[in-house]
Amino acid sequence: MARMSSLLLICLVALPIEVAESSEIQKLAWMAGSWAGEKDGVRIEEHWAAPRGATMIGMHRDLRGDRTVGFEFFRVVEDSLGLVYLSQPGGQPPTPFRMKSLEDRKVVFENPVHDFPQRILYWLGKDGALHARIDGTIGGKAEFEEWTWKPSTLK
Repeated sequence: MARMSSLLLICLVALPIEVAESSEIQKLAWMAGSWAGEKDGVRIEEHWAAPRGATMIGMHRDLRGDRTVGFEFFRVVEDSLGLVYLSQPGGQPPTPFRMKSLEDRKVVFENPVHDFPQRILYWLGKDGALHARIDGTIGGKAEFEEWTWKPSTLK
C-alpha cells in the first residue's frame, strides 16, 4: 500500500500545473524585450521576458567598456492583492514594491517604507523607447534617477 501511495504521489507531482494567464500582468507586455541605451558613458541594458505564468522576469546590466559595473535582477508577480515588483540590485534579497497604478503604457510601483527608492515607474514613450524612473526621499530631500532605452537585440 505504501508503494502504491508513493507511486500515486510521483504521478501527481509530475502532472503539469496549468497557471491561468493573468489579464493584469498581460497589460505589462509592452515592457517585454531587450532594451539598451547609454548614460554618462555607461551602456545600460534592460531585458524583460514576456508575461507568462503570471510572472515577468527581468534583469538590468551596466557596462563600462567590457566591464560590468552594476546589475539587478527583478520580477513582477501577481498575488491575491495584485501585481508586485520584486527588485534585487546587485543580487541582494528581494524588496517588494506593490503596484499603485497601471495605465495604457505606464505602471507605478510603490514601497513607502523602503529607504530609497520609494517608487519605481516604467512607461513606453510615443517614440517606442522604454523609460524608467526611481524616486523618493533621502535625508528628507526629494531624489530621482531616470533611464531611457531603445529596442535592442542581444549580442
